[in-house]
Amino acid sequence: MADALVIKKLNKRFGGLRAVQDVSFTVRENETLALIGPNGAGKTTAFNLIMGFHRPDEGSVTAFGTEIVGMRPYQVCAQGLARTFQVAKPFGGMTVLDNVMTGAFLHYRNPEEARDKAREVIEFVGLSARESTAARDITTIDQRRLEMARALATQPKILLLDEVMAGLNPSEVDQAVALIDKLSGSGLTIVIVEHLMRAIMAVSKHIVVLDHGQKIAEGNPKDVMANPEVIRAYLGSYAHSPNGGVA
Repeated sequence: MADALVIKKLNKRFGGLRAVQDVSFTVRENETLALIGPNGAGKTTAFNLIMGFHRPDEGSVTAFGTEIVGMRPYQVCAQGLARTFQVAKPFGGMTVLDNVMTGAFLHYRNPEEARDKAREVIEFVGLSARESTAARDITTIDQRRLEMARALATQPKILLLDEVMAGLNPSEVDQAVALIDKLSGSGLTIVIVEHLMRAIMAVSKHIVVLDHGQKIAEGNPKDVMANPEVIRAYLGSYAHSPNGGVA
């Protein structure tokens, strides 16, 4: 498999805070990589740097061999990257279908073509029964599905998922895991930030661990789970959490 996303020596400071420090990792094509760590570790900042919401102080981000540092978010999206956000913020007064069409318009200027693409994505994520419902009236898990659908409508090659399972009950988590597996099976490259370790173990084959902005471990899930530094920084409560999450 080829390299889909290559992060090299990424650095970002906010005043005196070094939010991301010399972070490097590579995501292979059609791989699901998990980016984990405690709150404040720099995970979402890394997503913001990759997607062009912030510009790194130093470092490189290449997608399929193209340097994307310095591009605006819409330009990064046009390169084949899309993301979801920790807090789903749909256009509440618009229907599910119209929300997803906003993503489809990246490649389809004709409204009918954009609508067809949006319906295709809505069916894929399991929201067809809700396509005419106002986004503010759907459940939490359906808002997560909508967030993914809106990103998928841009036709990404790489999808960044930022805590898409936050607020879900165990049954809904299982549904979310199944959807991510379905996305991976379609050939999509995925980078996921998530605190729920049982979900991370289910969907990822490769894990990168951040702590205080620095990479402290990287490898397959079994090796990362056994790493003493990771246990100290992040996983100390995992074995005692009844739902397989991190307290």
